[in-house]
Parts: sequence; C-alpha cells; structure tokens
Amino acid sequence: MNLGMNKKLVIISGLIVLAVVSLFSIKFFIKTDETKNTSVLGSTQTTSIPPQTEDNFSSTNEKTTPADKIEVVHFHGTQQCWTCITVGKYTLKAIKEKFPDEYGSGRITFKDINVELKENQEIVIKYQAMGSSLYINAIRGNKDDITNDLTVWRLVNNENQFISYFEGKLKSLLGK
Repeated sequence: MNLGMNKKLVIISGLIVLAVVSLFSIKFFIKTDETKNTSVLGSTQTTSIPPQTEDNFSSTNEKTTPADKIEVVHFHGTQQCWTCITVGKYTLKAIKEKFPDEYGSGRITFKDINVELKENQEIVIKYQAMGSSLYINAIRGNKDDITNDLTVWRLVNNENQFISYFEGKLKSLLGK
C-alpha cells in the first residue's frame, strides 16, 4: 500500500471507532432512575415525566372519558426508511378515510414532525420524542394524555391491519 492509502485507512478506521464509542457512551453517561422519573447526566439532575406508552396508559377513568381532541404526531428524522414513511402515510390515510368529520373539524389533527429541525424543538421536548415514533395525545379538558403507540410498527407490513387497528384505537379514545 502507498502512504496515501494508509492515511485514508487510518482516518476511516478512526471515524468508525469514534462513531461506535459515541453510540455506546450515551448508555454509560446518561443514567435514568425510572422509579423517581429523574434523569442524571454527570452531577446535574433534571426531573422529567416520560410520556406514557400503551403499556402504562392512563387511569381507567381517563380511558373511558372521550377525548375532546386528539393530536396524532409522527416523529421522524430527515432521512426516513420505508417503514417510517409508511407509518406516517398509513396513519394519515386512516385518519382522513375513517374520521373525515373529526379531521375536518380539527378534533383529530395529524402532525408530521422532523425531530432534527430546530423549529420543531418545542414539540419534540413536549412529547420527549427521539427518532421515529408515533404519539397520540388524547386531550381531555386542557390535560394532555400522551402515549407512544408501539403497535403500529408491527403492523406496517399490512395496510389493512394497520388501518383497522388505528381506527379502533381512535374510536376508543373518542368514546365510539
């Protein structure tokens, strides 16, 4: 090998090592105490309440009280894979086709948010979104009830199942 090739190899190897170390360092430098809902970075503590997932949804009372408004928010990065694009596409299709009146009146809204854009920082923080995700905020009164819908990712390969599942989810939140 010539000297120029060795330099390129060293630089590429260094970049790969740096990327791997960066990814794994997050795990070691950021610790979360889920029992107290606090995040610790070094010696600085910040209190945060993580958004609910479908596994720890709100109380039974809130489940049975119809939502006044539903915000569906599809978060993604600038570069999206087929799965991320499809989740957004099927979600919007389900809303428009199955809930045209609620969508038209604004009772159900859909937002497609790029988490990497600075102008979206406020909503990303509100939902505590990281990367590709689909959140549903069932608003009752002025109270947010935010959940991260994980099921949609398993259904993305079957449009009919996806739309049927999502329709049922929204009907339930609307009290239908």
